[in-house]
Amino acid sequence: MNEKGILFDIQSFCVHDGPGCRTTVFFSGCPLSCKWCANPESWKMQKQLLFADTVCKWEKGCRACKTVCPHGSIQFTDNGKPEINRDICKHCTTFECTDICPNNALRKCGKEYTVDELMDILRRDFNNWGCEGGVTFSGGEPLLHHPFLLEVLKRCYTLQINTAIETCAYAEPEIFLEIMKYIHFAFIDVKNMDQEKHLEGTGFSNDLILSNIELLKKSGWNGRLVLRQPTIAGYNDSQENARKLMEFMVKNELYEINLLKFHKLGLSKWNQLGKPCAYHAHGYVTDEKMQSLQAFYLDHDIACYVGDHTSF
Repeated sequence: MNEKGILFDIQSFCVHDGPGCRTTVFFSGCPLSCKWCANPESWKMQKQLLFADTVCKWEKGCRACKTVCPHGSIQFTDNGKPEINRDICKHCTTFECTDICPNNALRKCGKEYTVDELMDILRRDFNNWGCEGGVTFSGGEPLLHHPFLLEVLKRCYTLQINTAIETCAYAEPEIFLEIMKYIHFAFIDVKNMDQEKHLEGTGFSNDLILSNIELLKKSGWNGRLVLRQPTIAGYNDSQENARKLMEFMVKNELYEINLLKFHKLGLSKWNQLGKPCAYHAHGYVTDEKMQSLQAFYLDHDIACYVGDHTSF
């Protein structure tokens, strides 16, 4: 099998990424660029350099990486602090600096896997899943790796492995529907029902996403679909956005939504990538607001789960 995919993490014993205990596979690359993203290291469909300056021991005199970069990306200031030239690093494929760093301050994010290599890991975890568990494909956006993902899914189908996906559904409809044929459980993110607001927050309109959800419902797909919304103050926590999403769900006979409360756990990764995060100081939604939104959906006969308090 020649298909390969770039993954930035594989986590075992996950209990919030679908039914039961699961192994979650995180793909590199995403068509969206959400300003609040908790996994900004997943945006690019390539290997990347992370630099955690909080664990770098330059103040103790460490200069292990000083001369190892063949491209001259790492320079030291007059007081001895390393500085990374990201314009050079984005073209790197060898990442010599990560091999020599004794403190793991320099890390490579992303690794190429063949279908066989990923299936070996899933087979390793098979006994951990129990009756309901399985594998969840997340990211980043798994659909960007559709030839690789399709081959993995066909193998899972043969082995009767339960499959779930966390996706933004921003993909060509033919690709989206082909992949979904092999998926048992799906989370699809709907960031905002307003096209302009969706464009503002993610870099793209929501047209294709909403259209794909409608196509999926009309296709006769018999899996379980839960819409999901990362809920961000001032962006999509309004009653008006909830009303539009509720109407979309009722129209398409969708009756489950999972509201995720905005958090800043990914902020350190923005720093390690050398990127500013637009939501580093705001976006937090109160518990009262989350309860109010949950009550709104429940009043319209839509099962609304908040955070990890779900039925799966």
